[in-house]
Amino acid sequence: MRVVIQRATSAEVVVEGRTVGSLTTPGLVVLVGVTGTDTATTAEKLAEKVWGLRILSEEKSASDLNAPLLVVSQFTLYASTRKGRRPSWSAAAPGPVSEPLVNHFVTHLRSLGAHVETGIFGADMKVGLVNDGPMTILIDTDDWH
Repeated sequence: MRVVIQRATSAEVVVEGRTVGSLTTPGLVVLVGVTGTDTATTAEKLAEKVWGLRILSEEKSASDLNAPLLVVSQFTLYASTRKGRRPSWSAAAPGPVSEPLVNHFVTHLRSLGAHVETGIFGADMKVGLVNDGPMTILIDTDDWH
C-alpha cells in the first residue's frame, strides 16, 4: 500500500456538489493506494503507522492529539511513468480488491480511536485542503521489506 499524508488545517471532499467528508479541525488528509499484493495485515500495520506518526504540532501524533483524519482512496498513487507520456495503472489493484482494503484501513483506524471521515470509493472527488507547513509524507509498505 502507499499513502500520502498531508497535515492540514482544514479539508473537504466534494462529490457531485455535496461535501461527503471533511476536517473541521486540524488533522491529516490520507490518500490511499492499493496494489495487488496488499493484505488486511498490511492495511492494519499502515493504519497504526499513520495514527502514531509524530508529524503534528510539537511532534505529536494524531493519536496524541485525537486529531481527525480524512481518508481518500487514490489508485493513481500506483502510476508508473517509466515509459512514454501516458501513465500505466497496471500496479494498482482493481476495485474489488482495493475497496475492501481501503475500508479495512479505515475500520482499523477507527478501532484505534481515530475519528475518520472518507471520500466515496470510485467517485469523481474534488479534494480541497489547506496544507499546514506544508507537511507531506509518503509511505510505501513495499519499503518495509
